[in-house]
Amino acid sequence: MSLIPFSSQLIADVGISLGDEGKGRLIPEVADELRGTRAAVSVVLKVNGGANSGHTAGGIKLNLLPAGVVVKDAAHLCIGAGVVADPRKIWWEAKPLELKGHAILSRLLIDERAMISDLTHRLLDLAWEDYRTKVLAEEPRGSTGRGITPAYVDEVGQSQIWYFDFLAGRNFFARKLAQRADRALRVIQHVCRVSPETFARFFDQLTAAEQRANAEAIQLGVFTKDEFDFTRFRGAEPFTLNLDALTEVYWKAGTALAKNIGEVRELILRELRAGRTVIGEFGQAYWLDKRHGFAPNVTASHTFTPEFFESAGIPVQRIHTFGVAKAYDTKVGTHTFVTQMDDAHPLAVKLKQIEFGTSTGRQRMVGWYDAVEKGDALRYGGFQDVMINKLDALTHSGAWDSELLICTAYQDAAGKIFHHVPRNEAVRKTLKPIYTKHAGWNEDVSKVRHFAQLPKNAQRYVAAMMKSLLDVAYAGEPLPPAEKLPNLRYLGVGPEPSQIIKDVPPTADLVRAG
Repeated sequence: MSLIPFSSQLIADVGISLGDEGKGRLIPEVADELRGTRAAVSVVLKVNGGANSGHTAGGIKLNLLPAGVVVKDAAHLCIGAGVVADPRKIWWEAKPLELKGHAILSRLLIDERAMISDLTHRLLDLAWEDYRTKVLAEEPRGSTGRGITPAYVDEVGQSQIWYFDFLAGRNFFARKLAQRADRALRVIQHVCRVSPETFARFFDQLTAAEQRANAEAIQLGVFTKDEFDFTRFRGAEPFTLNLDALTEVYWKAGTALAKNIGEVRELILRELRAGRTVIGEFGQAYWLDKRHGFAPNVTASHTFTPEFFESAGIPVQRIHTFGVAKAYDTKVGTHTFVTQMDDAHPLAVKLKQIEFGTSTGRQRMVGWYDAVEKGDALRYGGFQDVMINKLDALTHSGAWDSELLICTAYQDAAGKIFHHVPRNEAVRKTLKPIYTKHAGWNEDVSKVRHFAQLPKNAQRYVAAMMKSLLDVAYAGEPLPPAEKLPNLRYLGVGPEPSQIIKDVPPTADLVRAG
């Protein structure tokens, strides 16, 4: 079965749940499909977020660099203007990958208007979490501690430091960093009301976190442990910084990237004119968008297709959007999780053994497939293709030999049915899921490469996932013509790049089977 051609040279790789859908593995699949054609993938663009979004591609875990790292013939790895990026983190990811044979720096282009995040943002991240828990007596928000939200606060507060500042004089950069540090320290002390002891511990906390995250690089000898020692930036007095050391380290890291700083927008326009394909890789997912998600459990950037054009700096035009999901749902933090499984359920026990955050290592909550969330992402966000991962994880095993559930609507205490996600979080917190039940399977599907070879119950479950998604997206309306329905292009049956099924029947056939 030949795959339907993409509708644009621009492809958006977006999540349609709450993150952790496996967006990173999509990029090498698209590149492989287009390899050898005039429209081969030449640019992979990191669109939004920063080092808070963990992607895995080809067995490589990434936070800041785009997953195009593993596509060796993609000529350009770009960081867009919508990204907040710590230059030290770029080096921490790039150097170990270069040692392993991946060409990074020769392909990397950082938009000159990408924003610099630094230690002050990370300290603010920790301080605000401390404020929520100790002063407001709230539950922890579950921040990654990478400083992303405070970095975007500097953007809306018009206090940016951009990558083009590394191309100016050192004194100019030092003055802007000093002003940023002064603001941050005042907020930490007087607004967040952090204790001197807690402030001092922040530096130890960051040191431990980064030494743990970069343990392999230390073991390989790429860096020494001292590279990740944040205590050297702690000032002699509470609520002070060793500003000279901080300035020197960031200036050195940033200026070493000088040849990698430029205009991403011009590069992308040039590649489009040449007929090549540009993939935009999004951090987080639709329901974590700062405007359309549910605060405080959102990220600080825009996480869906329109942001592609803002970050790339190019005119709005036709774009082909991939919606990526898993065959079940996961969440981290304090999200309202309508379809959460009972932790004692045998499937929950099984899934929680494999579900940990790429960036943080935090245990994810697990739940049944929520077609309401995904159908709304289609209805209001729009996508042409779908990728569903981790079907293999639902294979019956051990004490569990039971049915699978799909959430097709919500219901409140008065019996009112909701076919779409209410935008009012207070309403959403009161809802219960309405499920359809589907027979499971106990055959190993991880070695299957053709849809027709899947167990019949697995085929029916996949069909039901797609049908329920469309039933939500077009609730109360007729479905579009078959040629306009989103296409289930890739079905993941394992974590390895080869564990993909690409001959899924047309969506109209799945709807009839579901």
